[in-house]
Amino acid sequence: MSDTRDKYGPLIGSIDEGTSSTRFLVFASKTAEVLTYHQIKIPHITPKEGWFEQDPMLILNSVIETINVTCDNLKKLNINYEDIVATGITNQRETTILWDCKTGKPLYNALVWMDMRTSSTADAILLNGKRDKNFLQSMCGLPISTYFSALKIRWLMDNVESIREAMDERRCFFGTVDSWLIWNLTGGINGGLHVTDVTNASRTMLMNIETLKWDPYLCKVFDIPMHILPEIRSSSEIYGYITDVTTLAGIPISGVLGDQQAALVGQMCFHQGQAKNTYGTGCFLLYNTGTTMVQSNHGLLTTVGYKLGPDKPPVYALEGSIAIAGIAIKWLEDNLKILKDSKHSGEMAASADEVGEVYFVPAFSGLYAPYWRKDARSVICGLTEETKPEHLVKAALEAVCYQVRDILEAMALDCGYSLSKLLVDGGMTANDFLMQMQADYCGIPVVRPTMAETTCLGAAIAAGNAKGVEVWDLDNIQPVPSDTFLPSITDDQRDIRYARWKMAISRSLGWAEDEVDSDGLAELSDAETSISDETLRTSLPGGLFVFGTIAMLVVADILGKK
Repeated sequence: MSDTRDKYGPLIGSIDEGTSSTRFLVFASKTAEVLTYHQIKIPHITPKEGWFEQDPMLILNSVIETINVTCDNLKKLNINYEDIVATGITNQRETTILWDCKTGKPLYNALVWMDMRTSSTADAILLNGKRDKNFLQSMCGLPISTYFSALKIRWLMDNVESIREAMDERRCFFGTVDSWLIWNLTGGINGGLHVTDVTNASRTMLMNIETLKWDPYLCKVFDIPMHILPEIRSSSEIYGYITDVTTLAGIPISGVLGDQQAALVGQMCFHQGQAKNTYGTGCFLLYNTGTTMVQSNHGLLTTVGYKLGPDKPPVYALEGSIAIAGIAIKWLEDNLKILKDSKHSGEMAASADEVGEVYFVPAFSGLYAPYWRKDARSVICGLTEETKPEHLVKAALEAVCYQVRDILEAMALDCGYSLSKLLVDGGMTANDFLMQMQADYCGIPVVRPTMAETTCLGAAIAAGNAKGVEVWDLDNIQPVPSDTFLPSITDDQRDIRYARWKMAISRSLGWAEDEVDSDGLAELSDAETSISDETLRTSLPGGLFVFGTIAMLVVADILGKK
């Protein structure tokens, strides 16, 4: 046994392939501390408004590079990378990749989870309003939305000829990001494993939420051939072994969780009634409902929280998904140029006085839970001559807090009782001002772990728990230390502000309309309905309006100081 193995115990790797970056972290099994990591940013490709793509080969190469650089980092720390006994994967969910299993090449760019191009596809599935958006919810737990993988596959089938040809010739594989990575890391065209886990499969709209298998009826509704789908496995088992594409050749991949479910595990939410909220590009709140599926009547999603072993029962969760959180702050920084560095958003927001406050609904790609309105667009309400750039920054942070309260209100209605505290994680939680506002606007304590990497830890726990690895005992893992933010405003103050937020939400609805003409001829399920090429017609974009307004405010502020 090496000296470092005696000190840290066996090491567990964690691949974190997110919306904006790829990372590889190494955890010590004795202490659950991060020993080292490497990170690479992943750019978005935006060919049209509302379209978000990424290069699958760039994603794969970034994973390989982060693994190799992290292993070099371990060497510099005099830690033997050969002490890594397993690796887990956590990934952006719903993002859809189709590739040629004969050549190993992607057939199109990855369609990212927040891509909106499938709006007309969703309308066609819903027979232009004749079907309710929740007509499949009892089977898959999800409403018809541009968010989920099935609609992205359907759009690619309808619009990319090479994909139709590959499907006809049975050489097309589908996968979410985890499947793409596992297939390539375990051999690719030379015997790579085409698998996924239940948490990622539960986000496709094609898996039966009760049987945990691909459902023939769901596949028929979207007219998706089942032979393109990966095998569904548990979240914690040895799937296969990494080949010599990286330094970690021969190491098993033994844990896979979608990023939000990984955070649920990393926050040790192993008991019914526990919940966590992750703040990143978007914002995602998961509530553990145990082995019981709870079908929401208030705009939430029923999803698989985790299944930690082939012989273990699935644990379900209710989820509230918010499309725009941290990305709104980046928009203020990159597009409006009123914020020099998003890291300083809390300081700038704290300097805003009560006079001039505004409400910002960041519905760049519609609203997700609990509204599910793809016709919503961003609005800013309450602008006056007293409004300054710092008010906009504060409003963007407040929007995150109000949207989380929207989710908590819906969860209370579905579950019958309210949370007593909210566990939080993700990059935005470093913002103390945001965390205090979250406690204030929700009226419950907000508990933040001092170790921020709970999502990656969740994937590492799944990998280390797998049979044949077994370096982590779930019953003996100690929760990470945390700090707590307590509410500091009255119920009346909280409710008055929330009522204004609801007024702003109402003003964000109905800005975008979809036109579906009769030229597209893709037959969908049992309905002999034609769908068209996507033609999204929007009114004056909220972003253009806001840009002009804020530009005038900035100019006025500058002139006022002269």
